[in-house]
Order: sequence, then C-alpha cells, then structure tokens
Amino acid sequence: MLEKRRTTKETDIFIALNLYGTGEAQIDTGVGFFDHMLESFARHALIDLEVSCRGDLQIDAHHSVEDVGIVLGQLLGEAIYPVKGLERFGNAVAVMDEAAVECDIDLSRRAYLVFELPVEGKVGDFDCELIEEFFRAFAFNLPLTLHLVARRGRNRHHLIEASFKALALALRRAVSPNDRIGVPSTKGVL
Repeated sequence: MLEKRRTTKETDIFIALNLYGTGEAQIDTGVGFFDHMLESFARHALIDLEVSCRGDLQIDAHHSVEDVGIVLGQLLGEAIYPVKGLERFGNAVAVMDEAAVECDIDLSRRAYLVFELPVEGKVGDFDCELIEEFFRAFAFNLPLTLHLVARRGRNRHHLIEASFKALALALRRAVSPNDRIGVPSTKGVL
C-alpha cells in the first residue's frame, strides 16, 4: 500500500492505495455523494483505496473534493510512473440506466482534461460543478490525459456515477501489464 498525507489550512487528507487490489474501499470525506463516487471508482478499478478527509465543510465541499483529487492523482502517479510494461492507453464506456459516459485516458505524463458532461445543478446537497474540479485536480496531479464525454443521459447522478465508473474501467485497462510492450512510446520514454 502506498500512502500520502496532505495538510493545509482547508483540508487534512490521508489516502492509501494498492493499484492492483480487489476493489476494497474505506472512504470518509464528510461528503456523502462524493464518498459514493470514490467507492464506485475503487470497486470498478480494482484498486484498494482508503480515503480520509477532514475539510472546511462549514464553507462548502469545494476544498475537500478538489484536494482529494490532488492527493489521489499524486499517489496514483507514484504507483504508475514510470510506465513500463503497461498498456498505457485505456478506454471504456460505462452506462447507468439512460446515461452513457465515455472515458479515454493516456498515461502520458501530459496533463489534459476534456470534460463534456451536462451536470449543472445539484445532486441532493452536492454541487455538481465540483465534479469537473475533482477530475481536473486528478488529471493534472497524476498527470495523465483524461477525456470524459457524455454520450447520452439526463439524470445528473447517473451521468456522474457513470463517469467515475468509466474512469475506473479505463484506468484498469491502461495499467494492465503487458510484458511485450516495454516502454509504450516511440520516444522510448514517458
């Protein structure tokens, strides 16, 4: 298990993960909907994940959600890089009822985010604009190239959950071992 702690005036975060686990998760950020999304991500990525976050929720969930994305991205980067003997690219479409979200990733060490999900508003008391903040922090701190695009859907909960599941599946595929591939780049380095 890799571990990382990050403490600021806004949040105190501890994350532990096993990249090649079984999908076990212990998540406590104080933000129920976000906890549910991280549990789903761990389950479908087959990553064992422990997340503890104490944030300034009296203000809102912004710092907690964004900072978890920072720490999770950094820790996954430690687990993945340097890329050697891994597929590198991953792609998946996850469906949830009427919603279908596609995720494409490249473990390139080049930070980029394409986020095309129509998720304005709230799910319960969760502010949906924080989902893009999470994925941006995650992508830029790992770093990786991450595209999340809604193919269809109306229900915000379904679209967001499908995006976490699609990322999980794409990541699981990208980190799949492949002994024949060496460093998966024409440059010879990533």
